[in-house]
Amino acid sequence: MLSGGGTGGHISPLLAVAAELKKKHPRAKIIYIGERNSQFAHMVRGDKNIDEIYTIFAGKFRRYHGESALSGLFDIKTNLLNLRDVLYILIGVFQSLYLVKKVSPSVSFLKGGFVVVPVGFSLAFLKKPYVTHDSDALPGLANRLIAPWAKGHATALPEEFYRYPKDLTHYIGVLTEDSFKKISPTQQKIYKKELGIPVDSRMLLVTGGSLGAKRLNGPIADIVPKLLKDYSDLYVFHQTGKSSDGLYEDFVDPRLISLEFIKDMHRYTGAADIVVARAGANTLGELAVQGKAVVVVPNRQLTGGHQLKNASRLEELKAVINIPEKNSKRDAEELDQSIRDLLKNESKRHALGEKLHDAYPSRAVNRLTKMLTEVHEENLPSKRK
Repeated sequence: MLSGGGTGGHISPLLAVAAELKKKHPRAKIIYIGERNSQFAHMVRGDKNIDEIYTIFAGKFRRYHGESALSGLFDIKTNLLNLRDVLYILIGVFQSLYLVKKVSPSVSFLKGGFVVVPVGFSLAFLKKPYVTHDSDALPGLANRLIAPWAKGHATALPEEFYRYPKDLTHYIGVLTEDSFKKISPTQQKIYKKELGIPVDSRMLLVTGGSLGAKRLNGPIADIVPKLLKDYSDLYVFHQTGKSSDGLYEDFVDPRLISLEFIKDMHRYTGAADIVVARAGANTLGELAVQGKAVVVVPNRQLTGGHQLKNASRLEELKAVINIPEKNSKRDAEELDQSIRDLLKNESKRHALGEKLHDAYPSRAVNRLTKMLTEVHEENLPSKRK
């Protein structure tokens, strides 16, 4: 059984694990439990490796990095939403208990996101084994809540970043789909041709993740017109997310392609010479597999500052260019300077990509499925006697 949700960054790894499990165990029945009314449900529906899909109520605990206790106390809207979601969690626990009893999974994988809290509590209550995975340097609250009863903790970074029991913690890397592979110059040209741009052009991809990033979009929109004017062979693909109408106002250029959502992200990142992105662990892991030159602008408002930690670690390894958010004008200036520097310096782009590639272990999905298989075998009735 698989569960996880909240963003596309939780769903993609689950689908990668499902594909690998089906490859190794074709007769395995794979069930997915997600949150009710998820905007990413389409990513799971129709996936050939998922046999059954169920949805439950799930509640989110909203808090913001850097917010003082006093300001949080008087944030009426957030507090009311949190109170409502406590009810959602309770409903979700009862739904999960029913589903876990019904499907009786032999082993479960919980990727994170608030939906895994009721699922994890139910699995623990019914003594069903499960494994978690943390992509970020700081484990999410959901995984921390269900951690005490997990049979194993898979992690994207070395064990010392986490406070889980050492004997249950396994450093495997970031889970990425098979479509993400190391990009050769030949493959990059193939992807550029598929995207309809000249194979000898340079390409900048900007992505704020599956939900977009408004605070990143503004500075990028400020600098793109001048970049396109100064570099005649440059193409810019900007994944903006929803509610981005008027971002470029009256600016129109055939070398600027603005997209709300990108489905085959591996093709766009594979074609890109430079990627500007947030510092979400799954995004960084995918770009690391491909060996891309990346400029990261970590989201400073996410709880716990996990993107700040991800970016800081990779900056120390000289594997990314890290631009912390300050203000729109300053961010635009630093982004413009960093992008221009990389456009002029192919060897620097190559060096960044190689260092990012080396920063993460390979074959993470294979390692994770091996963990699940071992937990399954250890908890067979004959083994427990």
